[in-house]
Amino acid sequence: MAGNATDIGIDLGTTSVLIYIRGKGIVLREPSVVAYDRDSGKTLAVGEAARMMLGRTSGSVTAVRPIRQGMVSDYHITEQMLKYFVEKAVGRRTLRKPRITICVPGGSADVEKRAVEDAAYAAGARQVTIVEEPLAAAIGAGIDIYRPRGNMVVDIGGGTTDIAVISMGGQVVSTSIRVAGDDFDAAIVRAMRKKHNLLIGAHTAETVKIKIGTCYDGMPEDAIEVRGRNLLTGLPKIVTVTAEETEEMLKEPVAQIVDAACCVLEKTPPELASDVAERGIVLTGGGSLLRGIEHRIEEGTGINTMTADDPMSCVAVGTGQFLELQAQEQEEALHS
Repeated sequence: MAGNATDIGIDLGTTSVLIYIRGKGIVLREPSVVAYDRDSGKTLAVGEAARMMLGRTSGSVTAVRPIRQGMVSDYHITEQMLKYFVEKAVGRRTLRKPRITICVPGGSADVEKRAVEDAAYAAGARQVTIVEEPLAAAIGAGIDIYRPRGNMVVDIGGGTTDIAVISMGGQVVSTSIRVAGDDFDAAIVRAMRKKHNLLIGAHTAETVKIKIGTCYDGMPEDAIEVRGRNLLTGLPKIVTVTAEETEEMLKEPVAQIVDAACCVLEKTPPELASDVAERGIVLTGGGSLLRGIEHRIEEGTGINTMTADDPMSCVAVGTGQFLELQAQEQEEALHS
């Protein structure tokens, strides 16, 4: 891969797409949203421009997320989106088609992996390699996945949370639950409706989560003004929401992630569990930026928990480095 700009890694996420090129790093980071005309089928906008249209379109124009909970929900639109992003990242004038390594949630079925693979080929790849997210996240976090030592990764994305104990290049115990960042947003939307009779959109809920969201008592006390529609009068309304309130709002989805982490630990062989207890749990993915989540997982598992440097980029970086690590492993096997 070294020096070959046509070898790229793609983190095809529910909320965003990241593209990594070796030697250049992350060259593209855009929302995984496509706006198109339902009547003509024509794509009107992709990425950030399309995200601004979510909930604001009219007539035959609609803005959608073609990836749902880490899976391809609309093959044609995913293909269009991937093609656009690959051309934007690599350039249209490349003589060779790129080799693409692309990630899928842990435990994905073969048919789901095939849908991602087909979309990547249709987007212009000459070769496609599929890697599961926990492995990519671990590599991107700087973990040597090929050593005979247990490492535990909790990758909290937009649509799925992938949890795995990794040793010798494989996942020994793993699970993937469809509870993640989008569920944090949905929990805030539900709570605002129930507690304040205020209807807000997912974008507003995400802003609340990012600015003041917390899931652990003792975090800094902040507040934010939230604008929405009063469900009783139908008129616009502003409500002040505190960080303490968001802790209650986010309690249920965060508890599901903690429970899943505990289940993986319960199934982990003793020697590897001992490694994890010694080395700690590493958090990756955008959801790991939620304030207090380290503390909640540490409290629930009893194991020191830390967040990787630049957790949002770990999967993309690890996906890009995966091919090279595989080549190194094969070379070492030949010489041993």
